Amino acid sequence: MKNINLFKNLNYEDYLSKNPIHELVGVNLEEYGNIDSKQVKPTFFSVDPTNQDSYPPELDDLIRLHYLVTTRKVTTVMEFGLGKSSIVLANALSINKEKYSNDVSKLRRSNPFELHSIENNIGWIEYTKKHSDNTLGDNNDIVNLHYCPLEVSEFNGKMCTYYHNIPNVSPDLIYLDGPDQFSAGGSLRGLGTNHPDRMPMAADILSFEHFLCPGTLIVLDGRTANARFLKCNLQRNWSYCHDYDLDQHFFELVEEPLGIYNNDYINFALGADWFSDNDIDFSNK
Repeated sequence: MKNINLFKNLNYEDYLSKNPIHELVGVNLEEYGNIDSKQVKPTFFSVDPTNQDSYPPELDDLIRLHYLVTTRKVTTVMEFGLGKSSIVLANALSINKEKYSNDVSKLRRSNPFELHSIENNIGWIEYTKKHSDNTLGDNNDIVNLHYCPLEVSEFNGKMCTYYHNIPNVSPDLIYLDGPDQFSAGGSLRGLGTNHPDRMPMAADILSFEHFLCPGTLIVLDGRTANARFLKCNLQRNWSYCHDYDLDQHFFELVEEPLGIYNNDYINFALGADWFSDNDIDFSNK
């Protein structure tokens, strides 16, 4: 796996001026601080099982997500975890829908301009539905919310978690930002993730890795242990980057196209240079 550089042309301030993401998630720029810097949280903020507050928006993460969807002309997003990212991803997909509907209609993409958000907290799903006009705006038709119960299981004998009832779609971008470590039921020989010193360990992507198409991008927000678990067990040719400053991980499936339809998609979404940039010798470019 080799490093990938996805943000070399991203200017945060310029992108935000053209795409006011802060307005979508209710952020006052005058009070927020630097939009391209990480927000420091208390030590146990993300591992407190009694915390019922949603995580505050992190503009740098949200700007990068929006940028990836629009610049890569993403059509179908699978999102693990429901939150502010859902609002931003839906908005980016709506922009792509407006720009590229005619082009995508000629491609083999059966769920164009759809966001599929997977969540194990039914209360959070019901709240989002109830307040969808405020949370999702005009993009309700793009967002598909899936209640997916969560349990502790194993992958090749290693403890992990799996969602049930995952939507049967083929995403070109996967955003792994869930589940938390306290929600999974069950255990593996007495072991579970329900402890402040454990960490999330989702294995869902491994179960359908071989159905993903070349050009697919996986993004993890934090979750370094889970990213390393994926890196150890993914079997195909993935380019990988852990950006310590961003606290994010990126996996891109870099292979020859599966056939003419996948080739057409790559040329549309990523450009013909994607092959040479990734040292892929594909004679039918």
